[in-house]
Amino acid sequence: MTVKCILCPGQGAQVVGMGKAWFERSAEARAVFQQADALLGSRLGVPLSALCFEGPVERLNQTDVSQPAIFVTSIAAWHGLLASWGAGGGVGGNGISGGGAVESHVAFAAGLSLGEYTALHLAGAIDFASALELVVLRGRAMQDAADAIKLSDGTPGSGMVALIGADESQAAALCAEARGSDVLVPANFNCPGQIVISGSIAACRRAVDAAGSMGLRAQPLAVAGAFHSPLMAPAAEKLEAALRTAPIRAPRCPVMSNVTGRAHEASAGRSIEEAIRVRLVEQLTHPVRWESNCRSLLGSVPPGTAWHELAPGKSLMGMMRRIDKGVKVETHDEP
Repeated sequence: MTVKCILCPGQGAQVVGMGKAWFERSAEARAVFQQADALLGSRLGVPLSALCFEGPVERLNQTDVSQPAIFVTSIAAWHGLLASWGAGGGVGGNGISGGGAVESHVAFAAGLSLGEYTALHLAGAIDFASALELVVLRGRAMQDAADAIKLSDGTPGSGMVALIGADESQAAALCAEARGSDVLVPANFNCPGQIVISGSIAACRRAVDAAGSMGLRAQPLAVAGAFHSPLMAPAAEKLEAALRTAPIRAPRCPVMSNVTGRAHEASAGRSIEEAIRVRLVEQLTHPVRWESNCRSLLGSVPPGTAWHELAPGKSLMGMMRRIDKGVKVETHDEP
């Protein structure tokens, strides 16, 4: 069997209609959406599947909805994909499983921010229901942390800015120049020439103004707040409390940590299960080192490895093209 490396998208990949083709054409994918709808009930106001398929876009783009929506769409695509490979969907009377034939098809897994939860589930580290609960809590906590920082006119008091053409040292220098007495830090190291910074809205505006003098293009992002920055500390506290009792097991294959840029691993005095809990909390206030994740994978996977990106979207394929043009990533936005 071909070695497979699975890439799992994060927030920002959401779009109205996502997962609908998988729902309509795959019984296995449909079962995932149905299980998620049953688990969540009316907590999001309407069924999660309806938000994915029909929107409205304003609600789907809110962090508390987009995170579980992307997670469930990715898992649905995965089970539909498994069925197309003749591996079975891993869906039974007790819900969505990650065991047996399912895990044997994952040799390496990585996910961008939220996608790390998807990757951990695929590797058998956490069951579907528990992962979904954590993702729902994470999205709500991040939305609440962002909503707590408002300007006097009610507009967001924090945000994120994409830097085009920057390297890590330039991003750090720009943050140092524009930070002042506010918060401004690198938040996402996505791929060469694509770094995102995050912090107080005043500092973000100063960074946009200062970027040109460094030969960089800066684009404010339409996000709820300053994700992956110290301003997410209240959300990290809530997530830490939930993770203490979350049933996490050792993954059956390497899963990349966004915080370290390497695979999750045990360390002195800390099991891999505990290390995963710690890193998932840290992820909310530390930068996502996606480029490092991909380069670590490139140095680990054997020749001939098949790279697959789960739904929704094709953003990770685009990032990989900028990291290593020789890697072909097959996307699965639709069956």
